[in-house]
Amino acid sequence: MRTLLCALGLAAVLFGAAPAHAQFANRSLGLSLGYMDFKRTAGLEGGFFVGFDGSYYIESGFDLVSLTKLSFPRDPGTGKRVVALAPSIGIRYLFMEESFRPYAGTDLSYLLVFREGATGQYVGLGPNLGFDFFVTDTVSLGLRGQYNFYIALNEKTQSSLTGSVGAAAYF
Repeated sequence: MRTLLCALGLAAVLFGAAPAHAQFANRSLGLSLGYMDFKRTAGLEGGFFVGFDGSYYIESGFDLVSLTKLSFPRDPGTGKRVVALAPSIGIRYLFMEESFRPYAGTDLSYLLVFREGATGQYVGLGPNLGFDFFVTDTVSLGLRGQYNFYIALNEKTQSSLTGSVGAAAYF
């Protein structure tokens, strides 16, 4: 009887135990500010953007990342500001996983440009480089550079160069 009670007690402890936690948090949400040089992509001039980003650590130095940029570049044809929305999803490899985290990655991007009477849609692929530096255990500051190649039907391949600075909270 004592053996049965010990076995049931051990089973209850094992099933009720909390999962182990890693030393570093593996998810983040952040905000970034930067500049997108559209290089006449969609006939636009460059402009500043606000970005909302997130990451999820997968394993072995790989992160799944998402960055959505909201920009208001000038349309040189009309001289007016337009709205450009550029969500992306990608993967990056962290060369180091300590408080300084340099990385290289690639994103699959979508560029949506809202104009009076017309909307432009582009799909792109973009390599990127950057680093994050942890200022506390859960907050990082970082720099990122990216070059996108955009493809649209019946148009030449377009491109854009992006640079940004950001802050992220890890949880």
